[in-house]
Amino acid sequence: MPEADLLDRAHGLANSIVALRRAIHAEPELGLHNPLTRDKVRAALAHLPLEWREGPSTTGLVAVLNAGKAGRRVLLRGDTDALPMTEETGLPFASTIAGRMHACGHDTHTAMLAGAAELLAAQADRLDGEVLLMFQPGEEGYHGARFMLDDGLIDPLPHAAFALHIMPDSPHGIVAGKAGALMASADQFEIVITGRGGHASMPHQTLDPVPVACEIVTALQAMVTRRFPVADPVVATVARIDAGTAHNVIPDRASLRGTLRTISPGNRTALRAALEKLATGIAAAHDMQASVTIIEGFPVTVCDPRAVDLAERVAVDLGGEGRFHRLTHPIMGAEDFSYVLEKVPGAMVFLGVAADGADWRACCGIHSARMTVDEAVLPFGAALLAGFATRFLAQGFA
Repeated sequence: MPEADLLDRAHGLANSIVALRRAIHAEPELGLHNPLTRDKVRAALAHLPLEWREGPSTTGLVAVLNAGKAGRRVLLRGDTDALPMTEETGLPFASTIAGRMHACGHDTHTAMLAGAAELLAAQADRLDGEVLLMFQPGEEGYHGARFMLDDGLIDPLPHAAFALHIMPDSPHGIVAGKAGALMASADQFEIVITGRGGHASMPHQTLDPVPVACEIVTALQAMVTRRFPVADPVVATVARIDAGTAHNVIPDRASLRGTLRTISPGNRTALRAALEKLATGIAAAHDMQASVTIIEGFPVTVCDPRAVDLAERVAVDLGGEGRFHRLTHPIMGAEDFSYVLEKVPGAMVFLGVAADGADWRACCGIHSARMTVDEAVLPFGAALLAGFATRFLAQGFA
């Protein structure tokens, strides 16, 4: 099926894609277990000839089209979980669950993947191989992709894998990507400085951990700019500081929490070691102790150049010249599709969903309580995903 025909057929599915997106948006779920979303997906695709796989660790689904058919295997992924945020969009289909919101577009990712399933199933007999549709929970820090891999839900591994991520503050309908490192690794850290508390009027009789915590924050930023090259960037962010219970009490402890982000394994290891050395050294200089805990997060998201080239060709064939933009540098956010791309050559690309003609630079970005999406772009996203699959099954990365 030519890509142009895919787009026409996708526009014919616009109402069902938007309806599924809105239903998911209204009932957001967190973490590894998204049963409401899972059931909506299964109901929406129940009429299609799909083989369903589920595992013990999550409510993730893999729907297989042409299961066992000879030829290549390709995986398309959409994530399903939301964020622990209170929605402020005022949309008629806004979240009905307090403190939860689809602020990262996973509702659109799932709906576009369901639309792609419809497009691909309509030509199942003409597809040169097998399609795996991965509906994955737990992307927001819960390692959902890793759990689904460990559960064997995409065994045997496909020959290629693709995913879309919407960007509400990017131009309407523009697809963007890059070969190599697209997104960063992300590790969490906690530093606990232990001193000796006392009365605020007599700091000389205490070991005050608060100024030590502040010194670590500023030293960390200097370390990042002086120890790591700009061509292989790292980002260290202290996002939370906790200390004390009253205005006139010096506390015994202070804690710092934040994230470490890198785009190379070498810097990932080096940054962790440098953080521990810096924190313990500064604390020791003030006769205190600092303990550093690292919680390993997602690895670097690395896109295969051949897969990015294929994505560009499909985007241009569907949307015309100028539809694909080559990014010049990575984005320092993190993505657990990286676990799939560690095992399978493939790519993630971004899809701009700012309103047509809007000043996209002024639009709220992902993880904003006021983030909105131009739903008119969603059929194009479904056609893109289907196009990635049909092109790869027919031609490989050629």
